[in-house]
Amino acid sequence: MKSDAYVDGFLIAVPTANKEAFRRLADTTAKIFREHGATQVVETWGDDVPEGKLTSMPMAVKRKDDETVVFSWIVWPSREARDTGMKAVMEDPRCPKEMPFDGQRMIFGGFRVLVNA
Repeated sequence: MKSDAYVDGFLIAVPTANKEAFRRLADTTAKIFREHGATQVVETWGDDVPEGKLTSMPMAVKRKDDETVVFSWIVWPSREARDTGMKAVMEDPRCPKEMPFDGQRMIFGGFRVLVNA
């Protein structure tokens, strides 16, 4: 990854019963993101995500007992490529509008690469 790359990060809670629906959504949207300039799309399914006492990933997304924490990121060549690409993705008619999770609890943000070792 180049040092001027830009990364969008996402943290969500997905109903565990919707794992396959989420995988299908992630596969579909990854292709769309790649077509619009993303160099990498990674979706991870929580396996060892401990509860915290003060803060934690489960607490951050208000995970319910029947949900799994998902951590995802998209790598773009630059902030400019991300701004252009993200706009194109949101306008792409192939981009699904229905999500198998509560999008109101999604945490997301854009990040400039500081260290890439």
